Amino acid sequence: MSENKKSAAVLNERMLASLPRRIGTPQYDRRAVRPAIVHFGVGGFHRAHQAVYTDDVLAAGDLSWGIRGAGITEADVAMKAALSQQDFLYTVVARDPEAEDLRVVGSIGDLILGAREPKALVAAMADVATRIISMTITENGYCYRADTGDLDIDNPAVRSDISGANGFRTIYGCLRAALNEVRRKDGIPPTIMSCDNLPQNGDRLKRLFLQYLEQVDHDLRRYVSDEVSFPNCMVDRITPATTADDRAYLLQSTTISDQWPVFCERFRQWVIEDRFTKGHPDWSIAGATFVPDVVPFERMKIRLLNGSHSALGYVSYLMGFRRVDLAMADPDIRVFVRSYMDEISPTVGIVPGINLGQYKDSLIKRFSNPAIADQVLRLAQDGSKKIPNMILEPVSEMLESGTLFPKAAFAIAAWIRFLEGVDESGEVIPIDDPLGKVLQEAALATRSGDIRPFLAVNAVFPQHVARSDALSEAIASSLASIRNLGMRGALRAYRSMDPSAR
Repeated sequence: MSENKKSAAVLNERMLASLPRRIGTPQYDRRAVRPAIVHFGVGGFHRAHQAVYTDDVLAAGDLSWGIRGAGITEADVAMKAALSQQDFLYTVVARDPEAEDLRVVGSIGDLILGAREPKALVAAMADVATRIISMTITENGYCYRADTGDLDIDNPAVRSDISGANGFRTIYGCLRAALNEVRRKDGIPPTIMSCDNLPQNGDRLKRLFLQYLEQVDHDLRRYVSDEVSFPNCMVDRITPATTADDRAYLLQSTTISDQWPVFCERFRQWVIEDRFTKGHPDWSIAGATFVPDVVPFERMKIRLLNGSHSALGYVSYLMGFRRVDLAMADPDIRVFVRSYMDEISPTVGIVPGINLGQYKDSLIKRFSNPAIADQVLRLAQDGSKKIPNMILEPVSEMLESGTLFPKAAFAIAAWIRFLEGVDESGEVIPIDDPLGKVLQEAALATRSGDIRPFLAVNAVFPQHVARSDALSEAIASSLASIRNLGMRGALRAYRSMDPSAR
């Protein structure tokens, strides 16, 4: 047995003092921290982002902003099992080619499982001390129709929460129960804050929640509409899924046995609309920015970073790449990704204090970061929820203005080819999408040369977009090129015809 394994210790409160100095640890008294935030979805991103910002606030001396985690999915059960053994401590390893920063984060105090502890969850959310209820539940967690943006009333989880028969399966059922309790106590409601990659995420969450309440409780709907604040915010930090190799690296290099560490880039950004009913932590001391209007920032991030990530994911996976940094080292892919950003940029508009050229340069550098080994497949998952917001919204605007969009059409064509389920070397592609079966059948139907079966998936394509001859022709042309020439051949043929992509 190696010396590292002999001296390894499970991460917990007792062993913090024995950690090497290079690893940051909570220097505040965690027993004195008062919980004021209930956060749904304590996955890697939240623990690399909001929880880190909050940890900085606690370290600065304001102990009134502890986080209580909340979960309503099966993944949350495993997360609680892991973190509870570690006193809800975990390690964040932030890397870029120049440096590696390690810290143990202590801002999360516990994790309540809505399916198993529904009364405890409602009590925590409705507690007078709870000032913010936030969430990172991914696009899927909002249960909306991509074609209309409205709540999907036919979603089984939504139907279950409307009936009230099986505990909580959506964020809406949880919020309904908690806010009814707050209203009964005649208290000031907590702020409800989405931290997911949705355009105008706070406004979108409020609209969807009100549509849910329209089905179940008109009185509460009026209360929420009039009294509850849903600020918008933009969040950014590339955070790959934690792997067994990550855990092994941490153990070998530090002797920390951490069941669920987070590995991420060193860069982080948070832009928040300053609209809170019961105050907020001074996240600005950790680098967050409070602004009156988040929309320009979130449009920039969702369309340039997230949209480019999706385009990169489909193109590079088909070519056999599995790591994002290795894909970005390929000249054909790198040029395509940058040209995609340049095409989308005019739809972003002016972003206060931001030079879009420099921002795009920074994205190329971040995507190319070999230190975090981001997974291409992560970028390609859940396309039915990502593509409408990240690619189709700017395409819709370009259609209205008569602007050409060959790179965006190429990205959608690559998605169709990806959904056929086999890459160019014959390897089966795991399709992870809530509409996976429907999309795969529609993608295979396009082999006839007719793109309309795919555009007819109205859960993804709004009607005015699906009916566009310009979009249909552009996608069909790119898809034919990908199938006839292979992805690399199609990329090179595209570059030869488009001087701006060279």
